[in-house]
Formats: sequence, structure tokens, C-alpha cells
Amino acid sequence: MVSNREEAEVNRLENQVDNGGGGAWEYLCHVRKLKLRRSDKVLKHGLSILNDPKKRSSIGPEEWTLYEQVAIAAMDCQCLDIAKDCIKVLQKQFPGSKRVGRLEAMLLEAKGSWAEAEKAYSSLLDDNPFDQVIQKRMVAMAKAQGNLSGAIEWLNKYLETFMADHDAWRELAEIYVSLQMYKQAAFCYEELILSQSTNPLYHLAYADVLYTLGGLENVQTAKKYYASVIDLTGGKNTRALFGVCLCTSAIGQLVKGRSKEENDNSELQSLAAMALEKSYKQRAPSKLSLLNSTLRSLKLSS
Repeated sequence: MVSNREEAEVNRLENQVDNGGGGAWEYLCHVRKLKLRRSDKVLKHGLSILNDPKKRSSIGPEEWTLYEQVAIAAMDCQCLDIAKDCIKVLQKQFPGSKRVGRLEAMLLEAKGSWAEAEKAYSSLLDDNPFDQVIQKRMVAMAKAQGNLSGAIEWLNKYLETFMADHDAWRELAEIYVSLQMYKQAAFCYEELILSQSTNPLYHLAYADVLYTLGGLENVQTAKKYYASVIDLTGGKNTRALFGVCLCTSAIGQLVKGRSKEENDNSELQSLAAMALEKSYKQRAPSKLSLLNSTLRSLKLSS
């Protein structure tokens, strides 16, 4: 994850380069190091170096890294002729390179030549079955074609080897949610919470999935995770506060007549409703009447 300080430095350099203050190579190095997606800027400033023999020679062997960076940015911007030219230079410099072969397959993918791209990627995977980038490209290609079942298959295969990849777990969870496969999505969020227990976004997404699944046990667990989001964010997550209210209302319907559980819910629902009212008074006073109406409909406000 990019820190605020790192992002501020990149923005400073970008503004400096855009206004003719120099530092294009430093900017490109920062973007590459932080894995930022600023393809239009990379293409523009990268070409300004590659097209100037003096500037190109000043960066020494890093020239080839820049060709690769510009090729990928050009594909992202659909400037496929520029990408093709960069790849040709790299092919000449590194004949038979698997890394260049990966760029060739990416170019086929960018052109929409799915069958040829898949064949090229599969050939590269035969040589190196543990190539993370290529496996991720297979996922992206399946999604681009609307083949979500194929994307799920590739992500599951990828996670068998690279099970610590949080982004892959999150992507898989989001695909499952889009297909209304909530039990599978819940499993993915459980994995994320186990590995990053202090990230409130995973607790929130897991609670949403459990609430959607429904049933007393799931809704009770969802309420606990909404509560943990409130705890992790210092009570500042409005969605989690609403989640507690919705869960409390649903549980109240499911446990009618069980006085102890109703009393437990009553205390938490009052705290959540009070926190929401306080937040709306400070941030959106014009919407306070709407909030009160919503809470009344849930029987959480007098």
C-alpha cells in the first residue's frame, strides 16, 4: 500500500515534470517502484526520454527497463503501435527472453486476440508454472471476456500457490459476490481477516455478506463484525453503524420472546442509533429527519 507521504512525493514530481521543471526519470522510477497506474503520464514522459538519444544514454542499462515500462503504459492507453515498437527493440536486445515473450502475449491480449494470447501465456506457463504475472493475466483476460467462471478457476489455482496474496483473495471475493455466491465470498473474507485482522474494510465486507446470507446465526455474527468495524474506526464508519441497526432489527424479529437476547440487542441498538444521530447532526443536519424516519421504521428511535 502506498503511504500518503509517498503519494505526495509522486504528485509533487508529476507536477514538476508537467510544468517543465525536469525530473522525468526520477518520476518514472517512483511510479514503477510504487506500482502506480499512471499510464498516460508514463507514456508521455517515458517517450520524451526514449526519443532523445542523449537522455536515453544518460540512464545507462535502465534504458531497457524504461522500454518495458513504456510498452505496458502504451498498451494500457491503447497506443498499440508504440507498444509494438518498444517490444521490437527489446526482442532485438534480448532474443528468446521469457520476459519479452510475456510482453508479446500482453500485446496480443491488448489487441483482443484472446485465443492467440491464451496460447502464448500457456506456453510461458509450461516453462514456469509459478509465474505470478502470467497467472494474473489469465485472470484478467477471463474477466475481460466476461468469463467469470474461468476467472474463478484461475484465481483458485493461483491461490493454491500464492495464498498470502491479499489482493487475489479480495478479487475472488468480489467476483463471488457479483455472482451471488455469498458462502464462497464469506470464506474469502475470513482468509483476509485472518491475515489482516486490523483492516476494517475486510470486517465490513464480511459483515455485509453474512447479513445478506441471513439466518439468526449469520446475522448475529454480522452484528459482531459491524461492531468491530466501529471499534477499529473509532465509531466513524456510518455504514457499520447502520449495519448494527439493521442486524439489531432483524435479530429482534428472529428472537421475539427471548427476553435476555432482546435486552442485549436493546443496549447496542441505542448506542448505534445515538452515534448515527450525532454524526448526522454534525455532517448532514438536513438529512437528520430522514435518518430519524429510517430508525423509526426499524423501531430504533422514539
